[in-house]
Amino acid sequence: MSFFDKVKQGASDAAKKAQQTVEITKLKAQISGKEKDIEKLCLQIGEAVYRGHQAGDIAGTEAEVTELCRQADELHTEIKVIEERIKWTRNEKTCACGKVVTLDTRFCPDCGTQLATEEPKVETTVGEIVVICSQCHAENELNAKVCVTCGTGLNNGAPEHTF
Repeated sequence: MSFFDKVKQGASDAAKKAQQTVEITKLKAQISGKEKDIEKLCLQIGEAVYRGHQAGDIAGTEAEVTELCRQADELHTEIKVIEERIKWTRNEKTCACGKVVTLDTRFCPDCGTQLATEEPKVETTVGEIVVICSQCHAENELNAKVCVTCGTGLNNGAPEHTF
């Protein structure tokens, strides 16, 4: 690999890392917004309960409180989905024991549990154009000439050769 190829690869890696950082920052901002919405809902729940207490009929606010709790549960679920997107963006997954490991890890280093080798890909909010290998279906950079996983040529979708 020539010096310029190394510089080009380094710049490409830096650009990918910057894009990953931007994506994670956006996702964390979404989580922060949802957490603020949950705080507002909790305040509304407390106000409803107190109004019921003042009126001497806490049961009368049950429907309102239940709906507000349902909305908070929905936001918590959305936060969990966003947290999974962050892990995917970082190329991470979580074992049942709570240990965070890279996606290619097959066994948890803490508890020894066998981990799924392939997880479903979560959609991201930032699109990236990639070339899918016709042989192994791996994602490759748009300007890649050869698949990074299996070595198949990526010329117009027709394999040139396999190494």
